[in-house]
Amino acid sequence: MRSMQEKRLPDAMAAQFAAALVTTGLLALLTLASGNTEGDILYAQRQVWKDPNNVLQSWDPTLVNPCTWFHVTCNNINSVIRVDLGNAGISGSLIPELGGLKNLQYLELYDNRMAGSIPANLGNLTSLISLDLYNNLLSGVIPTSLGAVGSLRYLRLFGNNLTGSIPASLGSLTKLVHLELQKNALSGSVPASLGNIKTLQFLRLNANMLTGTLPLEVLSLVLVGNLTELNVAKNNLAGTVGSSGPRVTAVIQDALNTAS
Repeated sequence: MRSMQEKRLPDAMAAQFAAALVTTGLLALLTLASGNTEGDILYAQRQVWKDPNNVLQSWDPTLVNPCTWFHVTCNNINSVIRVDLGNAGISGSLIPELGGLKNLQYLELYDNRMAGSIPANLGNLTSLISLDLYNNLLSGVIPTSLGAVGSLRYLRLFGNNLTGSIPASLGSLTKLVHLELQKNALSGSVPASLGNIKTLQFLRLNANMLTGTLPLEVLSLVLVGNLTELNVAKNNLAGTVGSSGPRVTAVIQDALNTAS
């Protein structure tokens, strides 16, 4: 006859096994729920867009998750990390729900006909590395909320119809390599906070309606940072002159002293 301890041992092992099954099941359910939620978001976005080239034909809402859709990439837990739709002929607006793609790293929607404003909810994409919305028809302001996306390395919004000022909050993006806001209708001054971004290699603000002077904090990036191109040409900045040099396309200088 087995002792009570001998009987309890298999019972304990069975309980642990059952608990492991429950945990695994819960993780699977959470993964499915996440995939469904992200699929719902992307399908809702598809419904808003016009897609004359049928590049979104595979975006089927009846599938368990969107990981088999063309132009969508997922990680190992079936969560969306990339949406690649550059130069796809798509038009329409961006829905605020895109901010719910919590693991998204790349949002590539450049060279389309996107219109309307940039949703402030994109500031919730705290894993985002690249936000490429350039060469579209976007209008309105640059959301200050983008300054909360500390993982951003590429913020390229050029070639749109954006207005308002450059948010000072962008100075919090201390991993940025490219900040390209040229060819919009941005006004106001260049925020001194951009001088905090020591990782910047390209700062392109040309062809806007910026005023004031270029802050010394920003100019210092040429000396103490990694900046290789600073372009503020074709604005209304005081004390700037055009330059044909390949490295810096606009420079700041003191007024010439004409006294003898």
